[in-house]
Amino acid sequence: MIHKCKQTLLDKKINPVSSIEYDINGKIHVLSLEWIIDAYLKTEKKEYFIELFEQVAKGSKADIENFFQQMGQLVLMSSLSINKIEDI
Repeated sequence: MIHKCKQTLLDKKINPVSSIEYDINGKIHVLSLEWIIDAYLKTEKKEYFIELFEQVAKGSKADIENFFQQMGQLVLMSSLSINKIEDI
């Protein structure tokens, strides 16, 4: 499935290894689109992610980039929350 998602990005002229930077409390986190896809495909919500991705892929390049910006932020914030709880 990851290959299909990557090919969809390539078809839209988006490099799957391109990255998005997030500034969380002054710390920069960098996630590649490929990493975001892989992270979601390892979760219980992979079917939901795939369904959303397929819908967004029908739109413009800007729609796809916005989708990954939001999905990356969601997975990053979830990961940071889990790590914070484990540190306690």
